[in-house]
Amino acid sequence: MAKHGLWTVVFEDKMIIKKCEEFGIADARGYEIDDDAFWNDPKWANYHAIQFTDDNLDNDQVEFVDGSPNGEYDQATVGDLRSNFITRWDAAHLANLQTEWDEDVIREATVVDGEISETEESMEDQIARKGARPTSYTSA
Repeated sequence: MAKHGLWTVVFEDKMIIKKCEEFGIADARGYEIDDDAFWNDPKWANYHAIQFTDDNLDNDQVEFVDGSPNGEYDQATVGDLRSNFITRWDAAHLANLQTEWDEDVIREATVVDGEISETEESMEDQIARKGARPTSYTSA
């Protein structure tokens, strides 16, 4: 693909990838979206990959499975890029942020009379240290 988008969708891998400064200028974050009904929709039958920007559909690029020359995304036929891909990526990213938040707990082990006991930071302390647990995420 000749153009470079902020988003890449790879159908065979069921992968949606976002590249943005949020992850570092050269970094990207991708999620495998486990939704066979979505990926097996016949409208995607000839799609190998898509690269696009969120704000300018003229910059999209589609690579086809059948070897046809790269083309543009046909929004009229297969639907809006945001509703098809970005909202799915956003949901996966929110789930990841929540998991990271949940797993970032300070635990301390102490030994008293030869017995090891572990204490875990309270929810209030977690919120004070790292802010509230994420409840939403929308790509800008």
